[in-house]
Amino acid sequence: MGISSVRLGLKAYTLGWKCAIPFLKTNSRLKDGWDQRTLSGGLPAPAHIWIQAASGGEAYLAWEILKHLTSPFSESLRVLVTTNTLQGYETLTRAADEINSRKNGLAVQPWYFPFDAPDIMDRTVSHVRPKVALILETEIWPGFLSACKKNEVKILLANGRMSTKSLAGYLTWPGMFRALAPDAIMAVSEADARRFGTLFGRKNVWVMPNIKFDRMADAAPMAHSNNPLKSLIPSDSSFVVFGSVRREEKTDVTHLAAGLMHERPASILGLFPRHMHHMKIWESAMNSAGLNWTLRSRLTGPATPGTVILWDAFGELVPAYGLAHAAFVGGSLAPLGGQNFLEPLTCGVTPVIGPHWTNFAWVGQGLFDAGLAVKTTDWTTAQNALISILDAPPSRQSIAKRAKAYIKDHTGGAQAVCKQVADCLNKD
Repeated sequence: MGISSVRLGLKAYTLGWKCAIPFLKTNSRLKDGWDQRTLSGGLPAPAHIWIQAASGGEAYLAWEILKHLTSPFSESLRVLVTTNTLQGYETLTRAADEINSRKNGLAVQPWYFPFDAPDIMDRTVSHVRPKVALILETEIWPGFLSACKKNEVKILLANGRMSTKSLAGYLTWPGMFRALAPDAIMAVSEADARRFGTLFGRKNVWVMPNIKFDRMADAAPMAHSNNPLKSLIPSDSSFVVFGSVRREEKTDVTHLAAGLMHERPASILGLFPRHMHHMKIWESAMNSAGLNWTLRSRLTGPATPGTVILWDAFGELVPAYGLAHAAFVGGSLAPLGGQNFLEPLTCGVTPVIGPHWTNFAWVGQGLFDAGLAVKTTDWTTAQNALISILDAPPSRQSIAKRAKAYIKDHTGGAQAVCKQVADCLNKD
């Protein structure tokens, strides 16, 4: 695709954004940070580095990178960190507060990622003037990439992941994306590297350790006395957590919940939807299965055995894993790629997942071979696995110790990214 064709494509892209933005204002999830997304409230401050983290998960990766960044200058290293979601913004705000309080030569500013309309992005990048744009996972925005190219900003895509579905979408306009290719791509697996190579060319693509291992490196089981949820779960009850379950697997998860409660009627089940705004869907599902349920927000004391707790509070999944006797991790009973099953492991709980875990292939088959996690074929086999764990629970400390050793062997991603960023800054 020639330069003129790319310009034509970006003009069409600009027109699409101009038509879309008035409708986007009616989206309740985009109202947060609207002034920053549209620049109607002003522009972010100039920065040496711009880090883009799509949502909450990527924001934690950005936080890990910020912990390892150091300034190569006599002045502070100014870092703009952006995200698309409220959860991501809240996470980045906490990260900025922590990093800035250390007074270690970094000045971090959180901001909502501006809408990718080329005129908005041109204005933002021209004002911020970053030397390096660090994109986490799979944030391939044409307006942002184009603005960075115009302003001679080095573009590094790190902790890169790309599904076959995403690749197929990008390949509908391969010339456009090839022209806007990042300067370097660090993928988390060979499979991801091949997909990025197919889209952008393999020359500047290589594999790195996933930063999510770094995040987990210092995790350890929380002492029961320190667990903020200890008053909600009776110590003599079997507590099972369904973590990050997705709407698309509702039927299977409901069967799993009903089957488990039938086999172990005195258990307490904590069901954590991946998306809190789908809570009504899970309420309806529990009613249809005839299960006794309550909302986490209604609990003022210990839950009654035989109850399903629909968790409508943010930030309590890891403490819940810390009390769980068994755990199922969602996004895995439907072809959704899975959710993070390292979290229960670091709490000393053997995670049970369904057959779909492509998003977490970077974790490695070795975890299953070592018996640290259990992969099942459907909700029935998942139920059997959970019951087996409840009947003969392994030592929490032993599981956590073995998991910690496995994770430690796979760390180093954040430092590898920081080295690449430093190289880009030093080449200026």
